[in-house]
Amino acid sequence: MKSHHYKVNSTWTGNRGNGTASYTAYDRNHTIATGNKPVIPGSSDPAFRGDATRYNPEELLVASLSSCHMLWFLHLCSAAGVIVVDYVDDATGNMEETADGGGHFTEVTLFPVITVASEEMVDQADALHEKANELCFIANSCNFPVHHKPIYKIAEHV
Repeated sequence: MKSHHYKVNSTWTGNRGNGTASYTAYDRNHTIATGNKPVIPGSSDPAFRGDATRYNPEELLVASLSSCHMLWFLHLCSAAGVIVVDYVDDATGNMEETADGGGHFTEVTLFPVITVASEEMVDQADALHEKANELCFIANSCNFPVHHKPIYKIAEHV
């Protein structure tokens, strides 16, 4: 069995001069970086005093699930001879806070709009979503359901 390792640097940039002297004394801003890739500006959700112009961990979790599913789906379609010419997903996630101030995700739903080369490919493409969900590394690491509700379109010219 192969093992893969990932290294990411998270650096807090929100010290306004007094550190965490109080709950309101600091910003939640931080950066996420790895290798020579572009830095991701992070913060907490605005509901938790975060900066709405930066990505929060909850958005990044939903994005990871959406991206992983898409990449598996495209791979499976390619292997099965299903020609996908466009794929756009407006994924959503639901998180519930708990009485102790923590929380957890209860579900994520993917809403991909997929354009395939011909009408004959729709049924086969649709069947591959379940397999993509089974293979997705990120979905397999979650303790909540990941649903998918695809919509299909047919390409005008391929």
